Amino acid sequence: MNLVLFDGPERPHLLPFTFTRPVAEIRVGILTIREKWEKRLETKASFRTEPYLADKFKLKLDGDNLFVNGAICPDLGLIGRIVELKRGQGLYQGQDLLACRITGEDAVEFPTLELERITYERPVTRIEHTWDIFLQNGEQLERDFGLLTDGRTSQPLSRTNTIIGERIFVEEGVSVEASILNATERPIYIGKDATILEGCMVRGGLALGEHSALKMGAKIYGPTTLGPHCKVGGEVNNAVLFGYSNKGHDGFLGNAVLGEWVNIGADTNNSNLKNNYDEVRLWSYVRGGFERTGQQFCGLMMGDHSKCGINTMFNTGTVIGVSANVFGSGFPRNFVPSFSWGGHHGFQVYQLNKALETAERMMARRDIPLSGEDRSIMEHVFNETARYRNF
Repeated sequence: MNLVLFDGPERPHLLPFTFTRPVAEIRVGILTIREKWEKRLETKASFRTEPYLADKFKLKLDGDNLFVNGAICPDLGLIGRIVELKRGQGLYQGQDLLACRITGEDAVEFPTLELERITYERPVTRIEHTWDIFLQNGEQLERDFGLLTDGRTSQPLSRTNTIIGERIFVEEGVSVEASILNATERPIYIGKDATILEGCMVRGGLALGEHSALKMGAKIYGPTTLGPHCKVGGEVNNAVLFGYSNKGHDGFLGNAVLGEWVNIGADTNNSNLKNNYDEVRLWSYVRGGFERTGQQFCGLMMGDHSKCGINTMFNTGTVIGVSANVFGSGFPRNFVPSFSWGGHHGFQVYQLNKALETAERMMARRDIPLSGEDRSIMEHVFNETARYRNF
């Protein structure tokens, strides 16, 4: 069967991260949701997503298609029910469609297509809100660790390290020296060609993506995921960096999610707990205002290509859009729209041509070009988010 991951009703609740990607490209645990499904089903996936994303994240249809909600993380029970679906059947939980099996012709009518309803009553892991990314990260890291390491042998670690616990897996090309790795509570996965420099202290779980690095003396509290090509220093607690993002210096990042191509200035800190210990409220693009998270700990949500200067201070529950540039003394507002330039003393529009130049320069440092599809996506997001920039 041909696998298609579709954006469901969760998509607007996962902004700003879904401004620039389908839901299934969100990273939680070691892998993205797409990668989880591809490895479990041993196939490649395509996407049914917003039209402005479709040139980069293409849809491929066949005669026999398995459509799966891209916000759902797979487990063996769910997979067993999904692969048993017959053409014209949909697997539902309540009113929510989890998956369906349809022909290429019927796919044209999706999601309004009438399906034979099959009820699934067991719990599913669904990434419904931005804070679910760090909340579900520990469970997903455990599952991905088992998926990626089952039946395989880890590479050895240098004797200069202090190792506590056994659930540590090291891929080829890894360099780790004179650091403390504690995997007694959750596993530690170190991806291909990753580096942990001297003096780092890691308390799992940790997923360190390929070609990523922990700078000297970094303190990492799990469950934390650092995707591919990230550089991280200072103190990090229960955070997820999707990939290609840097927090290379001292400062605290906690209960936070950063997209791709983000750069955090030296000595930047985010608050993840209110002084009165109250529930954190977070900006909602759906409500057009702040909503309750039900969480006492919730830090920073920062979209792709956004940056902040040295000594930036972020309040509890701050949301930064795509390609914002935040700097200066004092606390900026706890919702910064996409393509904003400024800080506590005020913002102005970060013009699209300037933002694209910055993105192109940063990506060139990783030998990755800013493609025409990327430019088109950023232009769309710039126009779509203009209504929030009432400076």
